Amino acid sequence: MTIVTRFAPSPTGFLHIGSARTALFNWLLARHQGGKFLLRIEDTDRKRFTQEAVDAIFESLKWLGLDWDEEVVFQFSRADHHKEMAEKLLTEGKAYHCYCSPEELEEMRKKARAEKRAPGYDGRWRDRDPSEAPEGVEPVVRLKTPLEGVTTIQDDVQGEVTVKNDQLDDLILLRADGTPTYMLSVVVDDHDMKVTHIMRGDDHLTNSFRQKQLYEAFGWEMPQVCHIPLIHGSDGAKLSKRHGALGVEAYRNMGILPEALCNYLLRLGWSHGDDEIISRDQAIEWFTTQNIGKSAARFDMDKLINLNGHYIRQKDNSTLMELISSNLEELLERPLESHERERLIAGMEGLKERSKDLNSLAQSALIYADIIPYDFDEKAKKFVGEDSKDILMSIRACLSVVSSWDETTVESALRQLADNLELKFGKIAQPLRAALTGRSISPGIFDMMLVLGQKETLDRLDFVITL
Repeated sequence: MTIVTRFAPSPTGFLHIGSARTALFNWLLARHQGGKFLLRIEDTDRKRFTQEAVDAIFESLKWLGLDWDEEVVFQFSRADHHKEMAEKLLTEGKAYHCYCSPEELEEMRKKARAEKRAPGYDGRWRDRDPSEAPEGVEPVVRLKTPLEGVTTIQDDVQGEVTVKNDQLDDLILLRADGTPTYMLSVVVDDHDMKVTHIMRGDDHLTNSFRQKQLYEAFGWEMPQVCHIPLIHGSDGAKLSKRHGALGVEAYRNMGILPEALCNYLLRLGWSHGDDEIISRDQAIEWFTTQNIGKSAARFDMDKLINLNGHYIRQKDNSTLMELISSNLEELLERPLESHERERLIAGMEGLKERSKDLNSLAQSALIYADIIPYDFDEKAKKFVGEDSKDILMSIRACLSVVSSWDETTVESALRQLADNLELKFGKIAQPLRAALTGRSISPGIFDMMLVLGQKETLDRLDFVITL
C-alpha cells in the first residue's frame, strides 16, 4: 500500500505556525515511507475566502520546502459531488430530511442545558413521514447515526479512544440551501484522494468520531488517524500572537531561515533521542508517528532565534550574500556594485558568527559596502571625537606606509604604533573600529581591515578625521 497524507488548510488568512507544523509532519510521514503528500484547499467558506490567502499558503509551503504531489484539490469545486454522495445516503435510507425550525433547535439546546447534558439534536425527524413536513420549510439532510453502542478510534498518538454513540447526535450533511457541510466534504474528499493517513491537531479528535460514522455509512475504510497535541506558548497558555503565533511569512520577514524553522517545528512535539539539530535528510529518515509526544509543545522564540543562528553559521558565504542582497540594497537605496559583493562575501565569515537572523546580518554587513559618508552610533561617537583625532591621524599615517596588506604586517605596524605612543592596544583599536564602521562592535579589527583593503581603510579614516 502506498501511504498518502494530505494537508488541508482553509484559505482565510496566513499559514499559521501550527498549521505549518501539521504540514511538515504530514510531508515527512509521506516522504519517510516513499508515499504521496497531497494538498487540498478547503475553500467552501466563500465569505472568508481570498485568493491572496491561497497564494500565501502556496508560497509559504514552497519556502519551507514542502512540495506536494499531484494537482491541488479545491474543495469548493467538488460541492456537486459532495451533494450527490449525501443524496446517495438518502436513497439508501442512511440519511433523512429534517424540517426543524431554528426555534425548535434552540428549545432543544435549552432543555439539554437544563438537564445538564450536552446539547444536541433529539432525532425527532429521524423516522417521521415526510408528508408531515411543514409547508415552506427547506429541510437539512442528517445522517442516521447509531443510537446505541460506541464508536472507537485507534489513534497513533492518543491510543484507543472511545465515545458512546448516544453522545453523538445526527450529523447534518446538507444545509437547508443544499450546500454540503465540512464533515461530509472532508470525508468524501479524503476517500476520493485515497488518503491513507490523516494527521492533524488534537482539537479535531471529536470530529473523527463523527467522520468514522460517516465512513461506515458509505461502507468505506477510514484512514489511520493521528492527532497531534497543540502548540502552547512558553508560559503554557494557548499559543497567541504574544507568544509568536504568526504566519510563516512573518518569520521569513524576520530573517528566519526555512531550514531553521522546519527544524524547530519538528522538535515541537516530536523527538529523536537528544538530537536537536536535525537535517532534512535525517528528518525524513527518522520520522515516525511513534515519536510524537502526547503533551502540548511549548513555543519559545528565543530557542528558534538561537537555532537560526546555528543555521546561518553553517551557510556558505556566497549563499548568505544572495540571501541578504535585496535587504542590503533596500538599506542602501541602490544596487550593490560587483566589488561590494566580493567584499561582502570575503567578510561574511566574521559577520555570520555574530548574527542570529538575516536582517541583523544585513545590518552588520553594511560596513563592507561603499557607505561614506556614514553615521555613528552613540558608543562609537565617544571614540571619534576631537580627543581621538590625533590618534586617528597617527593610525592613518602608520597604515598609509604599510607595504604589504596582510594580517601579520598590519597588526605588527599597529602594535608598534601603540608602543611608540605608550598606549595600550585597545586605545588604538577602539577608535579605529569606530572610525571604520561607525559602530562600537564589529568583526575582528584585522579581519575587517583586510576585507576593506588599504584604500578603503584610508578613505574612511580621512572621512572621520575631516569631520
